[in-house]
Amino acid sequence: MNHVLEIDSVQLHFDGRKILSGIYLKCETGKITGLLGKNGQGKSCLMKVIYGSLLCEKSVRFDQISIVESFKRPDLIVYLPQFNFIPKSLPLRRVFQDFSLDYSKFENRFSEFVTKEKTSVGNLSGGERRLIELYVIVKSASKFAMLDEPFTQLNPLQIEKVKELLEEEKVNKGILITDHMYRHTISICDSLYLLANGQTYLTKNVSDLETFGYARL
Repeated sequence: MNHVLEIDSVQLHFDGRKILSGIYLKCETGKITGLLGKNGQGKSCLMKVIYGSLLCEKSVRFDQISIVESFKRPDLIVYLPQFNFIPKSLPLRRVFQDFSLDYSKFENRFSEFVTKEKTSVGNLSGGERRLIELYVIVKSASKFAMLDEPFTQLNPLQIEKVKELLEEEKVNKGILITDHMYRHTISICDSLYLLANGQTYLTKNVSDLETFGYARL
């Protein structure tokens, strides 16, 4: 069954300055949706608004049913923030148990983690820690996953493996992704929105990004 996440009617202001207003975004299961925009345009804010951790006037709907505090419904949506969220003290084995995931399948995909099952999160490198958090979010049993800067600190080989993972997992869920490494985002997205001046624009092709002054491709 296809599921749809939609958001519109957003009114977000900070210190009297309009951050988001002309917003419409749709994410569907079976697809990867990209969200691009220059720094400071409000991409992370929009994800937090959808997730319900940033309060403002808005309409967030799952299959046409309004949900106010999405973060209380991990069966519907999970969120990878820019910052690390897994406690440093936890060993990887405990992390995978908490997320009901098989560690052996993870190390088969990312061989650098073989024999690290007992390693604490705090003893990992920044890239390794990011990869763990990204993996458990993407593999979570939810209908949608939002990923904020998922490629940060990953090396080129890890990025390619993550892109393969996302292509596989979109069969099970809808994925919304934003990352300043926009070429990687563009390469895997089925639909792409550009956030500029507080509004979202559904692009018809990558040349639209040049038209809106986002990047030269």
